[in-house]
Amino acid sequence: MKSPNKAPITVSYRWLELLTAAFFAAIGAVVVMDSVRTGFRWGADGPQPGYFPFYIGCVMIIGAAWVGLGILRQWSSEKARAPICSPHQMRLVLQMFVPCVLFVIGVIYLGLYVAGTIYIAAFMMWQGRFGWLRSLLVAIGVSAVLFGLFELWFQVPLPKGPLEALFGY
Repeated sequence: MKSPNKAPITVSYRWLELLTAAFFAAIGAVVVMDSVRTGFRWGADGPQPGYFPFYIGCVMIIGAAWVGLGILRQWSSEKARAPICSPHQMRLVLQMFVPCVLFVIGVIYLGLYVAGTIYIAAFMMWQGRFGWLRSLLVAIGVSAVLFGLFELWFQVPLPKGPLEALFGY
């Protein structure tokens, strides 16, 4: 027995804008609270450490409230109810987003260079339809150049994993 066709789940502009406004208001509130903790007034010797961040946090809260109130005023309008993207477009976004999340997780456990090599090679084969040899050579080459540039030349320590530890880095 087939289930009846259901409309795909979509996210409307109004919810996305409201969520974004709430996110920025929360960040602004954190900045304001921390500025109050560190001192946000003008002291005898000039501004206290939280003086400028306090006002930046206030501007963030005011801007978020402005956006939130604006979307609430237009809540039932056609534009506000329109979906932010189609299910097909969301699949395309997720095809890029999920590998990026896996890359970040890979950096934690494998280090930047190994995770970067895997990420570049996989994307070249999956999205670019390149062969495995070309993809692997380019990925290893890019990671080797970045390793030489950051680790050896600039001497900037970036996240490393077990392979780099095996070679003494």
